[in-house]
Amino acid sequence: MTIILATACCFSAGAIEWKARWISQEHCQSTTNSWLAFKHIHHIDSVPSSVVASIAADSRYWLWINGEPVVREGGLKRGPAPGDSYFDRVEIAPYLKQGDNIIAVLVWHFGKNGFSHLNSGTAALLFQAEGEGVEICSQTKGWQCSVHKGFGTALPLVNRRLPESSIRYEAGKWKDDWYRSDSKLGPAIEIGVKPGEAPFGRLVERPIPMWKDYGLTDYPAPAIYVYHRAVTDSSGNKAPGTSTYECLMPYNAQVHPYLKVTAPAGRTIRIYTDHSVVTGEQCVTAEYVTKEGTQEFECWDWMNGQKVFYEMPEDVTVEKLACRQTGYDCNISGDFRCDDPFLNDYWDKAARTLYVCMRDTYYDCPDRERAQWWGDEVNEMAEAFRMLSPSSALLGRKGILELAAWQKPDGVMYSPIPCGNWYKELPMQILASVGWYGFHDWWMGSGDSSIIPLVYPAVHRYLHEVWELDADGLPIYRKGGWNWPDAGTDCDAEALLHPWYYLALKGEAAFARELGRTEDAEQDEAMMRMISDSFEKKFWKGDKYRSDNYTGADDDRVQAMAIVSGLASEDKYPALVKVIEREYHATTYMERYVLDALFIAGEAEMALERMRKLYPTVMQGGCSTLWEHWNWDGTNNHAWTGGGIIALSQRVAGISPLEPGYKVFEVKPQMGGLKKVEAWMETSYGMIEVFLSRKGRTISATLRVPEGTTALVHTGRQPEPESFGPGCHKFSIKVQQ
Repeated sequence: MTIILATACCFSAGAIEWKARWISQEHCQSTTNSWLAFKHIHHIDSVPSSVVASIAADSRYWLWINGEPVVREGGLKRGPAPGDSYFDRVEIAPYLKQGDNIIAVLVWHFGKNGFSHLNSGTAALLFQAEGEGVEICSQTKGWQCSVHKGFGTALPLVNRRLPESSIRYEAGKWKDDWYRSDSKLGPAIEIGVKPGEAPFGRLVERPIPMWKDYGLTDYPAPAIYVYHRAVTDSSGNKAPGTSTYECLMPYNAQVHPYLKVTAPAGRTIRIYTDHSVVTGEQCVTAEYVTKEGTQEFECWDWMNGQKVFYEMPEDVTVEKLACRQTGYDCNISGDFRCDDPFLNDYWDKAARTLYVCMRDTYYDCPDRERAQWWGDEVNEMAEAFRMLSPSSALLGRKGILELAAWQKPDGVMYSPIPCGNWYKELPMQILASVGWYGFHDWWMGSGDSSIIPLVYPAVHRYLHEVWELDADGLPIYRKGGWNWPDAGTDCDAEALLHPWYYLALKGEAAFARELGRTEDAEQDEAMMRMISDSFEKKFWKGDKYRSDNYTGADDDRVQAMAIVSGLASEDKYPALVKVIEREYHATTYMERYVLDALFIAGEAEMALERMRKLYPTVMQGGCSTLWEHWNWDGTNNHAWTGGGIIALSQRVAGISPLEPGYKVFEVKPQMGGLKKVEAWMETSYGMIEVFLSRKGRTISATLRVPEGTTALVHTGRQPEPESFGPGCHKFSIKVQQ
């Protein structure tokens, strides 16, 4: 199988002979929210065309060379596997000069565990740069280091899920020009471990791009003066009050707020967003303590939101307010437009939600947790193939490799990972992750088969050693660490389990055949046949699927999963559709599968009407992103709620992969009552474009097929789909009654 994503790389230690050593400072206690300033002056007689620096730090770093910023917020949260760390490779030759070069690195040590980070317990830096005639390695000799005294922790403390702390920066406690001047820091020390040893473990090259920096820009509109708060001291005398300014972003984004002010020394400025407190949980904020005079400050850690607030003492004069947006390095290149403005608006909000929910990993949300929950990630990876440029696939690849690498000794797989304070399995979410709609769907979207041998052993062990079957061949229900098949009401969990396990076997069987493991594939397929027979006998009640011991309302999720898994035969579709039509128990997470089931059953208009009924309750006019749950509940930037866009692209526009990477893809539109549909999606081969205009039972279609691919189009003019090669094609499609 051809590997489409040429830039994808396996988790490995990289082809590096590490000569550098981990260095720190003797006064550093590696406590929560520690900061270390490193400096090294290196003489170069002649600058070669390429000098690549390999850099690792626990937990984040900033790099300057000769006073110029080279890396803003480098490093990834730990780790690719428990106890291991990532490192970056950065080209630094353009920043070097003949003669003495000042290399400065600021390291931020989180110093605590979180739902997305495993603390090593040690603040340190590893730096090695190599080029023709150039070798720069971190070690005791020639390297300086001091604890940066300007940094502290802002209050209130962030919630336990975040390894980051809210940062307080006191400008008067440190020289602003330390990274570009020849002023001396203290001596650096080697901490006595070689690369590859604990506490940092195996070093894995960063598998995703460095962050995209949109530059420091003004807010789209002038800051709004919100209110003034007068303050009196304990004696009743007037004290300096505060003025709050509100700055509106064009959309919910990951930003580093900036300010330029004139102030006396010692004034505290608070900076936060409209996402600083979410569902009662404290998120990231910042504080800046002024020095005397005119000064500039940019928040070191990113925070997200659509509004940025600056709380200023009244004797501080604002000169300028701005921000720097950063994020995952990809573009929102896919799109969907139709003659229903509501569906277009939903697509736009889903795209914004997806983008703000990706950075180190795919997030459940970018404010409260920044955690890689895999129920969310399954939806997000599928959305990304329809909305984002191909580099986004590398984030899914990273997550897949991490999920497999964090498998427990007993074979259990769990999320979120990487983590230092969570170890509970959500069984049905993991089955979804390793199965047909998770790992397999990522392979079909990316075309990258190199991942299959890397994760297959973990998947096989989880499905065949962790799960047990009863005498009828059905998986025995497991609660796991968190018995959460779905939120919402009336969940028939026992019946819901079996389609998930069936789909997990289906995904594994496809992987096994790709690897030539025919015996494994045949075992999976035999198990699937047993499940199919037993599921029918145990759960089919004549007009629905239902568990005998279940007492709630009929579960729309169970009927939908029976359809999408293939456990339900087509003759049962009308009965199952009737249940789905009247029941609304699926959450925003599982609604994706309900919609897919309706399209598979040929009920396109019913699916679109369900979207029009449900999705307004996760959208608001002034909010650019989607809510976590129906009726504006939870966080308001939760990307699993964007699962409906998968149906718009794959079912309404009809674009679906038949071979990995969309080398061969299907076009089978189901427009329902829509009259016009346009869709674009960028694959590794190029852009697929579909333009559809319906009149009566005829769809006039234009299709652009990328080089190297083939489209199979269901035109309705003959029983089998028609084949179209690269280029632009115009044809008509006969709509079946």
